[in-house]
Amino acid sequence: MRYLTVRLGPTENGAFHPVGKRLADEPSIQREAIHHIELLAGGTVLTLAEGSGDRQRYEQLMAESPHVDDVLVSGDERWLATSQFTARGPVQQLLEWRQKSDLVVEMPIPINDDGSMRITYLGSETDFQELYDKSRDATDLDFEVIETGEHDPDVDTFLRGLTPRQQEVLQAAVEVGYYSEPRAATHEDVATAVGIAPTTAGSHLRKIESRVFGALVR
Repeated sequence: MRYLTVRLGPTENGAFHPVGKRLADEPSIQREAIHHIELLAGGTVLTLAEGSGDRQRYEQLMAESPHVDDVLVSGDERWLATSQFTARGPVQQLLEWRQKSDLVVEMPIPINDDGSMRITYLGSETDFQELYDKSRDATDLDFEVIETGEHDPDVDTFLRGLTPRQQEVLQAAVEVGYYSEPRAATHEDVATAVGIAPTTAGSHLRKIESRVFGALVR
């Protein structure tokens, strides 16, 4: 079995879904990952998503959307949200393809800062070619291949679950000695190596550790 990691997003000025565009445009909210997504009978989408930031603003935007049927949020600065909404546009296309395809999607699906998703599929070259052909025919989807290779669940699985920026921060942290024993670097040192603010570096490191250690104990 092989894996294919892609960056999948809407075309310029578009969105996977109308409510997704409103969330992407809200600076107080950061969408982190999708842990479960399913297309139900009648065109309703059920999701379990992870986010951070202003939970009340997130709930307000979801409540105001005519496309959202229900939402339940748990947590404070970092939260999980279960929601049901009407499938539309690229979201509906992607989920319909998934139901008909033999491809397996690795979960969780990281969400990049620009609202695109970093998705890793497992399957055969034939499955990947079909996915590529369908995405190329969809004029409202931006599809970019990141990497592909033989799938080994014990190698690189954790790294593929991180966004490119998180992988960059993790590599810098290891190189400057943040994970040495005893610790030889601080958030400030990691931030300098990457060229970001120390608070941003600390936030990335916490997200990295949460995903990697969470995967280890599941």
